[in-house]
Amino acid sequence: MSNLPSLTTETIWAILNEEIDDATVNQLVWHSLGYRYDSSTEQWDNTQVASEWRDEYPEPPHFIESRPATVKLTRSIPPENKQLLKEKLGFKGYKIGEFGPRQTRRATAANWLLSFMQQTN
Repeated sequence: MSNLPSLTTETIWAILNEEIDDATVNQLVWHSLGYRYDSSTEQWDNTQVASEWRDEYPEPPHFIESRPATVKLTRSIPPENKQLLKEKLGFKGYKIGEFGPRQTRRATAANWLLSFMQQTN
């Protein structure tokens, strides 16, 4: 996960525009949550992960495929940051008929990452 793109608004747009693959989107969220992969032991180190995530997901979940994990991600966004994609980026959403659960989950990951950026900067 050392070759992840930097967390910038350009990266968030790339997630929304599907210019970054699902695996990288997951890795960005995992890294931000504190999950670290130890290649020497071939196991996940979750010691930096908040207990509310670590207890339910000792290994990082695949957010694009898992509705429950994405719901938890959505609920973990502070209320004041729920509309950041619209407020900060002017994202108008996807057009009806041109999106499905995958795009919705990518948008959730993008909004969570944008909220994470706002909270940590």
